[in-house]
Amino acid sequence: MGSPPRIDDDVSRAEKLGEPEPMKPDIYEGESIVLDEAEVFLRANNISDETLRDLLADEANVRKVVRKVDMRILPLLAVTYVLQYIDKLALGYAAVFDLFSDTKISQNQYSWFASMFYLAYLVAEYPWTALAQRTRMAKVVSACVFAWGAVLMATAACSDFSGLAACRFFLGVFEAPITPCFMMIVGMWYMRSEQPFRAGVFYSCNGVGSMLGGLLSYGMGQIKTFPVWKCIFLLCGGITVIWGAVLLVFLPDDILKAKHFTVHEKATLIARTRAGQTGVLNRHIKWYQVKEALLDPQVWLLTFFVLLNEVINGGMSNFGKLIIKGLVKDPLQTTALGIPQGAFQVVFILSGTYFASRFRNARTWVMMFYMVPTIIGTSMVWKLDRQQYKVGVLIGYYLCGGFVSALVVALQMPASNLGGYTKRVTGTAVVFAAYCIGNIIGPHAFLGRESPTYPTGCIVILACSVSQVLIAIALRVLLVYRNKKRDEAEAANPSPEVIDGHEAVTDLTDLENPRFRYAI
Repeated sequence: MGSPPRIDDDVSRAEKLGEPEPMKPDIYEGESIVLDEAEVFLRANNISDETLRDLLADEANVRKVVRKVDMRILPLLAVTYVLQYIDKLALGYAAVFDLFSDTKISQNQYSWFASMFYLAYLVAEYPWTALAQRTRMAKVVSACVFAWGAVLMATAACSDFSGLAACRFFLGVFEAPITPCFMMIVGMWYMRSEQPFRAGVFYSCNGVGSMLGGLLSYGMGQIKTFPVWKCIFLLCGGITVIWGAVLLVFLPDDILKAKHFTVHEKATLIARTRAGQTGVLNRHIKWYQVKEALLDPQVWLLTFFVLLNEVINGGMSNFGKLIIKGLVKDPLQTTALGIPQGAFQVVFILSGTYFASRFRNARTWVMMFYMVPTIIGTSMVWKLDRQQYKVGVLIGYYLCGGFVSALVVALQMPASNLGGYTKRVTGTAVVFAAYCIGNIIGPHAFLGRESPTYPTGCIVILACSVSQVLIAIALRVLLVYRNKKRDEAEAANPSPEVIDGHEAVTDLTDLENPRFRYAI
């Protein structure tokens, strides 16, 4: 393939020919507000469009750069997600042991802990996301990871409902920016066709976290000299505090500030992003893009899809262990039987996001079909006799996790299908607001008096699952229609040839950019 083009090739060619340098003009005052920050970087480093085309044409170099991103960025996101999931469910693990008796809380009070967490998440998510856009994303994430670890450790000192509720609230505050920022990080570093599977890789670590958390709780369940539930909070929180410091050192804020990537590699990554028409980074909030995001039907269909999805999650994540506890009496057995659910979740997420990345326009199909295992599993949990078919109930519980794969694809859609950095941030924030509201509502469908079968909760899950299938169909129809209209307009009035991704560098939204095509 030959050696990759040097960044200064354009300058040297111009100097030899005695011609003016083929550089773009200097950035005028105020122009940086319009331009994507990556374009500012390209101009500052004298990198022309011709050079970017040469970089993209060098397939061996592109694969090498993508592997480097996979090795340096994805592991940091993945480990953070493992810890986040373990920490989020630490209360569920603690509930299997002596949390209820030691703190004198009831099942109805326990239902409110998830609501407190996601209420805080809802309040804090957009301010954190806006702060991450305007400042340094990795530093915001690292500080929040460190803080949520400290809050988790403080939970071990609680002795009543009010103390636990306060800790859950602050845990929600500091976990709020993690997932939206990670989705934006994936959207920044990867092309649209690569994004679903990469998001699936770190999101599948929820399943890894579920398995590791179960094993950890099972091991600590052997402790007889100290309250097990306190051990869970102290150990998980301590590990998270240490990991926050690791992120502070190694997670880059963005492509442009990544210390371990050369200018040549950064230019390659920028060229790939420009080809996707979404842009890389713009720190200026553009209010017209906020308005456009709030009026876009695509955003609201995704919002309602995620809302219903997280009603399911809010119930299953907080009461799943109690459903198993209704089948067996030993706390250690309950913990052990919950471990396979994590493995099922990993399989669902990785397979669903692989199909969404591997096959063209398959994302909304994944959003539809991966609700089917949840419908089947919930029906089994609800209707099978718990004395005669315990194994069947367990398998049904494991199948319920199919909805998570549909969620991951839906959460990545704003990063893939919204052009304009402010619109993308706003759309992501709106969708994640629904994520929080769903998790606030979900636990209250599982009524304490209906334990351990929770028929009302099962009915709510089935209704949400069927509704999500219908919403995914509507979303697909909308996006197919938009792409068809743009194809027809371009065929009728062919536009002059321009540099691929030129519209992205001026931070246009998907509705402003006639070359933008939606991932379906």
